[in-house]
Amino acid sequence: MTKKNLVRVSILSEEYAIRSDASPEHTRAVAAYLEDAIKRVLDTGSVVETNRATMLAALQITGELFESRSEGDSDIVRRIQGLSAEVRRLLPPGKRGEPAA
Repeated sequence: MTKKNLVRVSILSEEYAIRSDASPEHTRAVAAYLEDAIKRVLDTGSVVETNRATMLAALQITGELFESRSEGDSDIVRRIQGLSAEVRRLLPPGKRGEPAA
């Protein structure tokens, strides 16, 4: 069983005690990233309520996550295809899955 770290962070002047398996540095960095995202939403001037700004920031961060996952999946597929082509070249002609000439 891993020990949970208790980290105190401040987001928009609100104090939170977060218990996590992550390192304290990681937890602080995540909290800072969230606070920056919320501030960017508030800085647009179109939203003044912090709860709405927090929700919009969460949606933006979730969008970043989805985009990153999609890019990561594409990269993995490209790598696997490249490895498959390399392995196929090493196989005898009859085992390459190519049509017979």
